[in-house]
Amino acid sequence: MAAVLWSVSWPLSDTDVWQHLAVGRTIWTLHAFPTRQLWTWPNYGAEDVNASWGFRALIWPLWSAFGVAGLFAWRWATTLAAFAMLWLAARRMGAKGFAPLVVAAWCALIYRHRSQIRPETLVAVLFAAEIWILENWTNGGKDRRWQLVPIALIWANAHISYWLGLALQGIYLVAGARSGSPKGVAARRPALVILLASALVSFVNPWGWKALWQPFDYYLHWRHEPIFRSIGELQPVDWGYHARNGLLPLVILWPVLWLWRALRFGADWVEALLLALLYALALPSQRFTGLLALGALPFVSRDLDAFVRSRPWVIRKPASPWLRGALTAALVIAISLPEWTRPEMGFGIRLDPRVIPTAACDFMEAHSVRGRGYNPFSAGGYMIYRFWPDRTRLPFMDIHQSGSREDRTLYATAQHDSAAWRALDAKYTFDYALILTHQYPGERLLDFVSADSATWALVFTDDVAALFVRRAGPLADVAGEFAYHLLPAGIVPVAMLDRCAADSLLRRRLEAELERAIAGSPWNGRARLLIAPLYMMDGRLADAHATLDRAIADNPYMFHLRAARGEVELAERRYADAEADFRRERALSGPSAYLDQAIERSRAGPGR
Repeated sequence: MAAVLWSVSWPLSDTDVWQHLAVGRTIWTLHAFPTRQLWTWPNYGAEDVNASWGFRALIWPLWSAFGVAGLFAWRWATTLAAFAMLWLAARRMGAKGFAPLVVAAWCALIYRHRSQIRPETLVAVLFAAEIWILENWTNGGKDRRWQLVPIALIWANAHISYWLGLALQGIYLVAGARSGSPKGVAARRPALVILLASALVSFVNPWGWKALWQPFDYYLHWRHEPIFRSIGELQPVDWGYHARNGLLPLVILWPVLWLWRALRFGADWVEALLLALLYALALPSQRFTGLLALGALPFVSRDLDAFVRSRPWVIRKPASPWLRGALTAALVIAISLPEWTRPEMGFGIRLDPRVIPTAACDFMEAHSVRGRGYNPFSAGGYMIYRFWPDRTRLPFMDIHQSGSREDRTLYATAQHDSAAWRALDAKYTFDYALILTHQYPGERLLDFVSADSATWALVFTDDVAALFVRRAGPLADVAGEFAYHLLPAGIVPVAMLDRCAADSLLRRRLEAELERAIAGSPWNGRARLLIAPLYMMDGRLADAHATLDRAIADNPYMFHLRAARGEVELAERRYADAEADFRRERALSGPSAYLDQAIERSRAGPGR
């Protein structure tokens, strides 16, 4: 359990949490669940069907009372509850040895990627509870199946995945009939009644059938839209990303163990159907990998435990249980270390500020930036949390990609097509545009807006977001006072640095803009990376080194920072330090001819 808790104790980096909190706050403020769009300005007042209201109403009081500690308490409590019930289910199914503990720790490594503060964390508990209730009864325990009905009611008011609970009941119903056992046949009628009651009670939600239709509407229509095809978590499993957590071995092992058990003891059709369902969900859409890990836990635990016990080399009594426990603990730590040491998901009980446009919204608030704004949907949740109910600063799009099909298509296409951006801007005539400064491969929107300097003025930029305002219109005064004239929002062209080397006046002007950007946000490693070579041109090596030290301390995983510091250290004749930085850069960002040459230059320094 300590390993399970450690696996989910990494900084919260999901931006969706802000809209969950904002809606929860609204529910508690208005003492009602909003059924109309209150969150985006183009769709304000339209019907808003969102089945996650129950989760949001639960999470807001924790945040309001305890802040970050409350969010982590929710994360730990829901994770422990889900894993404890699944472990108890595995024991009821016959897994009495130490194998289930290893499997639980293993599955937690996969689940951790889905352990952000989202409705899925509550779903994990509901899903685990259903498996525990059904397996407990199947294996001779107390019959608590009536509890599936209130679980269905909670699920339908917490997340659109409610249908999975009904599907799970259906699997046990079908598999029980398939088994032909007297208990399975006798249980068909009450199980069917409970399933029907669970389905009916799911309609008890603020939107009735419309909320229940959403997952099917997504499958039939929404998933084909460009915006949803561009969302990473909705894409097929990225096996490279999951290389450290053991997802691929689990996916291979589970059906192998099922087959072994079927040949030795007879087929478990519940396991077969659940395996098929979870693979059909998780492999095409990695959003469900956490659910796959949860579903696998009790069955893989039971099957692996049975397999291990069937081997002649298994340690048996009178071997000390303390020895077996110590070996189990060592194995748990050994399989967990690769994932625990993942650079971008290190231990931390905090919010990751590098994904929240806090400073950009500070600028908006301080300088009355409002009106018809554009924003990426990932930033919409924080804007709602920060500015609601001020309708003049609501986002263009929220975390649910609210809006018409046309708007969603233009939005998605505009990320790589300037014509689509111009069409979207022509439709709405945006007063400002808040754009994330980190662009994924193929995304060019930041470059499109930056290049149109006749229309847009960059007035704020940091490592999270860039804020542009329209030069003509209600924000013309803001553009006139705060526009950057040299600093681009994207990558600074090498030619500009070459010009700065030859023109000290230009260099001073760019330095002044970079220093203003650094002063405007605590998260400006990019500006520090850019200003360091300008300091070096002036012979200010100590200043260049200090600003890079600060940038690395703030964001130790940002590319190019250590390479830039290595160049400063070469100029300072600190050859050993320079080589160490170049090697760290290569370990972080990958090998390159430049880094290989830089290492050779540092090794060729005098006295080495």
